[in-house]
Amino acid sequence: MRHNSTLAELEKDIDSLPGSFLTRMGFRFDQQGVHSSRTIMLKEITLLFDECPAATNNDEYLAAIVEANCLGKRTASNRRISAQRLRELYGLDPSLTAFRIFRYFWDIDEEGRPLLALLTALARDHLLRVTCEPILQIGFGEELARQEVLEALRKDTENRLNDGTLDKVVRNTASSWTQSGHLHGRSRKVRQRVQPTPVVMTYAIALGYILGARGYGVFSTMWARALDLPVPEQAELAMQAKRLGLLTMRQAGGILQISIDPILTDQERMLIHEYS
Repeated sequence: MRHNSTLAELEKDIDSLPGSFLTRMGFRFDQQGVHSSRTIMLKEITLLFDECPAATNNDEYLAAIVEANCLGKRTASNRRISAQRLRELYGLDPSLTAFRIFRYFWDIDEEGRPLLALLTALARDHLLRVTCEPILQIGFGEELARQEVLEALRKDTENRLNDGTLDKVVRNTASSWTQSGHLHGRSRKVRQRVQPTPVVMTYAIALGYILGARGYGVFSTMWARALDLPVPEQAELAMQAKRLGLLTMRQAGGILQISIDPILTDQERMLIHEYS
């Protein structure tokens, strides 16, 4: 597998992976996206996880939203839609590898939660992925060029979305990148550098590793690039993660051996090694 440094390369590389494997791992690569109507919903996923322990299953998550109204929505319809959108964004199912790891890391790394949410959404929401390159290419301290994001979305969707919907996607994705810390400001959004933790670095590595990235390639995937760090600094964070027991890593003679086996179940490990 290549390094998946762009959306086009990522989507080309996953063509060789069975859809059942991608689904089981917690990825979504259809052309749909929650961002036509919502953001990454950081407030809502925080409320949900505050209410539900890590062992919660999919049905229990949905019941907490729809029946117990843990998100505080005014109508039953809004509760159902919120449950659907959160499920599309995050999976809400501990049998999905990416979600299981996301939830585990969420509970042990409060500081990293906004970035953990963004990385998960990038694994599941096509519209958000389309905006990744335009956002990451903005220089720190520079203002968001809304038109560039709009054009990237228009080119990708090939006029499947009308101008009103595209405008809403731009607003929603800009809000998501603000919630993650990549942008700040309200009407005038300015790019800023995010500060990932070793746990967040591990999660970015894990998402690429599951899809087949190996060696230094784990530092060039879309998820790793979203952390705003050059490769040497990513490697240093990975070394810190190694000391925390989150991954294994060995560097020698310009070769990097890295594995996320410590955070995988035996079944997950077998599946990933089979398909990568």
